[in-house]
Amino acid sequence: MSVLIDSEIDKLLETTSRSFYPTLKYLPKKIRGQIGLLYLLARIADTIADSKAGETSTLIEALTQYNEVAQGRSRELPDLTTLADIQTNPDEGELLRNAQKVIDALPIYDEGDRQRILECLDIIVGGQILDLQRFGIAKEGGTISALQTDEELDDYAYRVAGCVGVFWTKMSLAHIINAPKGKEELFFENGIRFGKALQMINILRDIPEDLRFGRCYIPGPSLEEYGLEPNDLLDSSNIDSFRPLYDTYLDITSEHLDAAVEYIRMIPDRQFRLKAASMLPVLIGQRTVTLLREGNILDSDEKIKVTREEMKVYFKKLLRALIIPGGVQRLLAKNKNV
Repeated sequence: MSVLIDSEIDKLLETTSRSFYPTLKYLPKKIRGQIGLLYLLARIADTIADSKAGETSTLIEALTQYNEVAQGRSRELPDLTTLADIQTNPDEGELLRNAQKVIDALPIYDEGDRQRILECLDIIVGGQILDLQRFGIAKEGGTISALQTDEELDDYAYRVAGCVGVFWTKMSLAHIINAPKGKEELFFENGIRFGKALQMINILRDIPEDLRFGRCYIPGPSLEEYGLEPNDLLDSSNIDSFRPLYDTYLDITSEHLDAAVEYIRMIPDRQFRLKAASMLPVLIGQRTVTLLREGNILDSDEKIKVTREEMKVYFKKLLRALIIPGGVQRLLAKNKNV
């Protein structure tokens, strides 16, 4: 990668991925750039999809055109200036203005890596377009729509995050490690569940925000079984009625996190950078699930998240665990119950 492009891409990563950037720094250099580039490409698509102005059809068209250019099937990038100007996060606006520069970084990598990046991006964009088709543009005060089945929820989690687990695994196998004999299929399966776990945490943590913009990822029929409908989740006093159902989704998330732990165990100990980069989101995910079980997620004033101070503590614990024999397993097991 040229020094200029490397510097520009790194700056965009640092400003738009404050939570992911520390994880990225842990990654081995052989795959760090490719994973960072996919993050930016996906973040551009996500920013387009989440823009809260205009028409749904306009956003779908912009997403489609952007992906066509990234995939090399078109040269005409949509004008993202208007969308950039309305972003409440100025860093995301700047990212949209630099979309072409991000796409232009793709040829730096060989054909195999480009194919892996673009394959994953294509699935992510497809998930975002499907989301827009289901819910429409995010508007405050409108009708709340809900998914219809747990299968739809699981499919969405795969499209926007589980597929990243596949990409991460493919990159690791291509450049860093060999899967244990006969275990490659399990490695991929655990990688998918790793990604799904992180997306489920986002969904279960962001319920109030999604409801505000007309989106309910908890399937409507599941809510009905508990005598609830999407609008009832706007009232924080309904947490006792919602809690049993909510806990079942937290249980699913915890099971996915268990698969993520197994994924980490399958990474050779000598690949401590790859192990560290994989561990950090799991540690934070485990802690977040614990906080979600304890708090009232329907109370929009109760911000449930791991603090920056806790993040710093995890960095220190992680470094210690990596140099102590058996430290990784003990840290993950202990953290699950904290």
